[in-house]
Amino acid sequence: MVFFKRADDSATTTTATDEISVSETKPSAEPKGRPTPTRKEAEAARKAALKGGPPPGASKKEQRIAARTQAQQDRARAREGMLKGDERYLPARDQGPVRKFVRDYVDSRRTVAEFFVPVAVVVLLLGLMREARLQAFVTLVWLLILVVVAVDTTVMLLKLNSQLKAQWPDKAERKGVNLYAVMRGLQIRRLRVPPPMYKAGGRPVEPKQPK
Repeated sequence: MVFFKRADDSATTTTATDEISVSETKPSAEPKGRPTPTRKEAEAARKAALKGGPPPGASKKEQRIAARTQAQQDRARAREGMLKGDERYLPARDQGPVRKFVRDYVDSRRTVAEFFVPVAVVVLLLGLMREARLQAFVTLVWLLILVVVAVDTTVMLLKLNSQLKAQWPDKAERKGVNLYAVMRGLQIRRLRVPPPMYKAGGRPVEPKQPK
């Protein structure tokens, strides 16, 4: 028996092979994920990146990340400005030329009040001991410290108010300065915020050199 090859089978095979080769060489016509941004959109995205904001058309997740990053940068900038004494970043209680004068006056003096907190901690620890003579001694020392701090602070306030009245005669401008000076004087010098601009004795604090 003789088998003959059908002509249509050969033609079908050739046509299928041609279609496969054409489909392999033809580039994909699928569209891109997003259109190419215009020059205006690219410029807007660049400006947003410089400001720390999300680019135009950003998703909600990208907007949250950008907002969190911007908030962190703002806090770091505010803290750096406050440590430098920049008025723009100081709390309301520390703003103004009168408050600055009070800070500089208190910081330029060596007062007994700045040692009050460390001494108070030591006295408190010694007072926990059950030795009667020790407790009596601690009580005496504590009363003596309170008297010295009160006298030294009173003298400082008298001198401070004398200078304040000469420069700011209006009493409204000097409102609350006594309490502000007392609280500033009771703080440990290294922990004062804004940091002191003057050392004890009146010498200006030298700015730290960048590393």
